[in-house]
Amino acid sequence: MAAALSALDEGRTPERPVFREAVRSLLAVLAERAPGRSVEVRVPPYGAIQCVPGPRHTRGNPPNVVEMSPLTWLELASGRVGWDEAVAAGRVQVSGIRADLSAYLPL
Repeated sequence: MAAALSALDEGRTPERPVFREAVRSLLAVLAERAPGRSVEVRVPPYGAIQCVPGPRHTRGNPPNVVEMSPLTWLELASGRVGWDEAVAAGRVQVSGIRADLSAYLPL
């Protein structure tokens, strides 16, 4: 994660393997801190997890989805941007009543 954030600080896009590993590592941390299967968090093209306690989703499109770019995910997870700010700016797409991750961020 440090290498990805450092690249962003320098105005560069992190190398793809570095970006991918940072995104996946932070998704794993979120899954540990918010265990469950009621919300699907998607950060295409690098990963997706299910997390947050509540009713489990098993078939079709999940009712509670959070989706964002890898850049937005790194900024949210590291505390560089706040949840409400990112959602209001349209950088995070949310659907469902459980799709608010503000209680779990930053990591």
